[in-house]
Amino acid sequence: MVRANAAGDLPSLAERRGNEGWVFPDLVVEVAGELACFTRPELKSERVSYPVMTPSAAVGVLEAIYWKPEFRYVVRAIEVLKPVQWMQVRRNEVKSVISAKGVRDLQADPRKRYDVELDRDQRNTMALREVAYRIRAQIVPVGNATAPQEKYREQLRRRVDRGACFSQPFLGCREFTAQFGPVTPDLIPIDRTEELGVMLHSIAYTPQGERYRWFRAQLQNGVLAVPRSPLPADAVAMPQAPWRADGREE
Repeated sequence: MVRANAAGDLPSLAERRGNEGWVFPDLVVEVAGELACFTRPELKSERVSYPVMTPSAAVGVLEAIYWKPEFRYVVRAIEVLKPVQWMQVRRNEVKSVISAKGVRDLQADPRKRYDVELDRDQRNTMALREVAYRIRAQIVPVGNATAPQEKYREQLRRRVDRGACFSQPFLGCREFTAQFGPVTPDLIPIDRTEELGVMLHSIAYTPQGERYRWFRAQLQNGVLAVPRSPLPADAVAMPQAPWRADGREE
């Protein structure tokens, strides 16, 4: 028997279904690596990582394993499976990215050259070491989907079980490679609760360009719960400092 709520309204089908309205249980993938860096948005030149993987980084890992244009991933939660450990890395990095026009000019005139020694700088990275996470996500078919959702879910599971991927997954930076696999039953989230501030929820691609969407992140007993909807567009004001690797037209 379906019972009405306190207001006397009958619950919707999604509410009766449970699992916050999702039809299927969460897809679960575990990832681990020696190093990771999930950079806070307010710190650009000197990278400082969040203490936990971000939803956008989790989507990147899943898409590296299995991706089709017929669906998108929605990350619901990220579990931290190893204690948070920090490590400082100092590296030589280029200060700018050469533009396509600059490359064409170099190819056309052999007298011109690009000297990286004149365009590099040492930068610090406050990274994480010996990390392990459990990603819980759902698959959402988009308008051009030609197969049922169950097919995409099963293909992801098979690739995770085999260790197959389209490209090497990484943890924030491409040089911080990640290993992945199915659930390890004896691993449980760490005992850590912390306010993490504003975190990137997702990126919307519009005709006007990329639009970044945010949410207020909190680690609760080792679990980062990701809301289905981000904060309103006017709720977050991020600094507009120039990106450290802007392209330059020469």
